[in-house]
Amino acid sequence: MDIIRDVLDNQLVDSNQRKLGKVDGIVMELRDGEPPRLIYIETGMITLARRIHPRLGRWVAAIENSWGAKHSEPFRIPLSKVRDVGIDVEVEIEAEATPALAYEKWLREQIIERIPGAEHGNS
Repeated sequence: MDIIRDVLDNQLVDSNQRKLGKVDGIVMELRDGEPPRLIYIETGMITLARRIHPRLGRWVAAIENSWGAKHSEPFRIPLSKVRDVGIDVEVEIEAEATPALAYEKWLREQIIERIPGAEHGNS
């Protein structure tokens, strides 16, 4: 499998097919005298920004922290939780039980629900 081509930027879905975002990063372990080993996949704005430039990643992290984002660190999913890699990357976790949707929840609570006339039901 070509990790970059087959995994990076693919849609992440939980065990109930709920979207968790995209695979924004890949974390590998470097070992002496052995090939690198994939240990985590990451999702989150900071990881995506770091791919463009490390300084941009630090800037995004600072903004998220200043705006009060509860989970401004990338969410790491252990390789052992990856169940299938195809068009989507299916992981054996529950989306609602993770901080992966923290930005979405924060955006809904802090911005969307404060717009006059916005619906205040579950979406």
